[in-house]
Amino acid sequence: MTQAVEHPTDRFDRVHVDKFEARRAELADATLATLGELGFARTSLREIAQKTAFSHGVLHYYFRDKIELITYCVRRYKEHCVTRYDEIVEQSASSEQLADLFADALVGTMLEDTAMHRLWYDLRSQAMFEVALQPTVVDLDRQLEEMIWRVVSRHAELGDTVPAVPSVTAYSVFDGLFENCLIRHLAGDSGAAERLRTEAAWLIRTLMSA
Repeated sequence: MTQAVEHPTDRFDRVHVDKFEARRAELADATLATLGELGFARTSLREIAQKTAFSHGVLHYYFRDKIELITYCVRRYKEHCVTRYDEIVEQSASSEQLADLFADALVGTMLEDTAMHRLWYDLRSQAMFEVALQPTVVDLDRQLEEMIWRVVSRHAELGDTVPAVPSVTAYSVFDGLFENCLIRHLAGDSGAAERLRTEAAWLIRTLMSA
């Protein structure tokens, strides 16, 4: 059987693509704080350039417009996020332990990654009007739903029961609680984190299993 021979230019093209993607990732990571601060409506490549060490020309070379940059940033962050609770699911020895660790993790990400979550909810709202955002939002919502379902399913399994709601309902309930507590936290409510912790643990123990 004849083995395909890689042409030298193929290697050069691949290296170029890898370097290009690495640079895009570097720029995205460096602009996340600015994006989280400004939100979708107030963000432009020029505005980001004014608030970071990168010129408008550099940003525009690697990203066509703000939609491409913002969706790249959010997707990069959220695709990392969707594995956040997998270790908890694997290591929890009881449903009670899983509920507590899950609630703690929700609070942790709300406090540590506030700007990114704010940007995500902003992006999701804008997708109602901006068609270009919809594929990214729909895909990430699906991944987040699957993430929550892994937690809910494992909690039910550890408690020798079954989930009382379908995956879309479970996701909607926890997502609604998280968004509400995030808004309260941003508004200066000092009790928002504890409310999230208490109600998330109560929800998974009380409503998610039958």
